[in-house]
Amino acid sequence: MGRIVYVHGAFVPEEKARIGLFDRGFLFGDAVYEVTAVMAGRMIDNDLHLARLERSLRELDIPLGLSVDAIVAVQSELIARNGLRDGIVYLQVSRGEADRDFLHAETLVPKLIGFTQAKTLTGTKAQREGIAVDLIADPRWQRRDIKTTMLLGQVMAKKTARAGGFDDVWLVEDGRVTEGASSTAHVITADGRILTRAASQATLPGCTQRALARLCQAEGLSIEARAFTPEEAQSAAEAFQTSASSLVMPVVRIGDRVIGDGRPGPMTRRLQALYLEAAGISA
Repeated sequence: MGRIVYVHGAFVPEEKARIGLFDRGFLFGDAVYEVTAVMAGRMIDNDLHLARLERSLRELDIPLGLSVDAIVAVQSELIARNGLRDGIVYLQVSRGEADRDFLHAETLVPKLIGFTQAKTLTGTKAQREGIAVDLIADPRWQRRDIKTTMLLGQVMAKKTARAGGFDDVWLVEDGRVTEGASSTAHVITADGRILTRAASQATLPGCTQRALARLCQAEGLSIEARAFTPEEAQSAAEAFQTSASSLVMPVVRIGDRVIGDGRPGPMTRRLQALYLEAAGISA
């Protein structure tokens, strides 16, 4: 039996799923999305993801008309119908369908779709050994705090990084690291301070970042919300990135500079363990 997806109020086999040609998400990228990690069949930090979804919808004035409980019910049904143990559940809301026009009628009915993807989230080689990230000028629009489906800049940046032999990429603007192409960038100083950029329209507020910050506060670990330069990143004692699909991912090389001794550092290992423990998963 194939994967079951959710399209406009119905659960259907993926091969029968249809999205209209005139959907504004398809024509304009006029849509937002969220990705929630699933581990051992349970959604992780889903309250943070749905709060961010609601915020993105408000910023674009898209009136979804579904309660949080109704959205959770859709996610839970997708997980159950697909027997998902580990992976992600994806949601996307477009403004609706209408003949192509930059301006839109206020009467459009938003469209919600959702699906699951099986994926190994813990115990991967990348999490054990760390990854290398490239540094590339940030090519994106100015409202990165809204999680829209307009991801071409990130696609181009990741492709360039992969062609250069890197696993991922951090983006740079005005001499400061903004964030990863699909993650939040962090560095750890020699005196144990965790640096990550403060929330603004320049970056997407990371849900895994926020969850980890709560854990750090409870553990008495210092997090400093400020921008840092590529040079600061490359001279850091440790580095890592966070996202729903990669959790706490060690970064062991930034550009042409090896971080520390080229292996995930002790603070990063501690943060990985803290996050998994909070999620109820054995490290």
